Amino acid sequence: MTTRINLLDWRKERRERRKKEFAAMMGLGVVAAGLALLASWTAVDGQLSYQQARNEYLRTQIKEMDQQIKEIQELERVKTNLLARMHVIEELQASRSASVHFFDEIVNTLPEGVNLTNLKQQGSQVTLDGIAESNGRISTYMKNLDASPWFQNPKLIVIKTGDKDKRRKAEFKLQVTRLTTPGKSEGSADGTDEGVVE
Repeated sequence: MTTRINLLDWRKERRERRKKEFAAMMGLGVVAAGLALLASWTAVDGQLSYQQARNEYLRTQIKEMDQQIKEIQELERVKTNLLARMHVIEELQASRSASVHFFDEIVNTLPEGVNLTNLKQQGSQVTLDGIAESNGRISTYMKNLDASPWFQNPKLIVIKTGDKDKRRKAEFKLQVTRLTTPGKSEGSADGTDEGVVE
């Protein structure tokens, strides 16, 4: 029987073993750190790509919204133009209707024995020239104009009496305010209309 004696220093052997274990642990630590760094980088890269995709989506949506805002602004402009045109058309319709009422009321208020020779309008003021058989007919005409819902404030400007065809006739000029809405006092309108009535 052979007896083996270990002459190596056991402390040295333990130190070598610990060095190997430490190197193995360091290797494992480096590998684990590398894996953790790779996982972190992959996660950050994924988040960055996701955020970039979101940003691109938001930019696309903002462009679409800007386009829609431009279209809405254009529609608002078209709407404003159409409303302005409708307002002008309504005013023209009302003015045309008022003109018909105006001439109709001129005839309705004219008493027998009074003839108009000239009619002039400037703004809301209407000047009427005519010939009447007597001053009383002119007074009646002024009362008729004052009673009309389309006129107000008749004023006699000039009256001349003379002897024509052996009959006394009075030439007159009077002024009255024309209303575009019956019975409602209104401001002056623009424009001048003139006409001669036989």
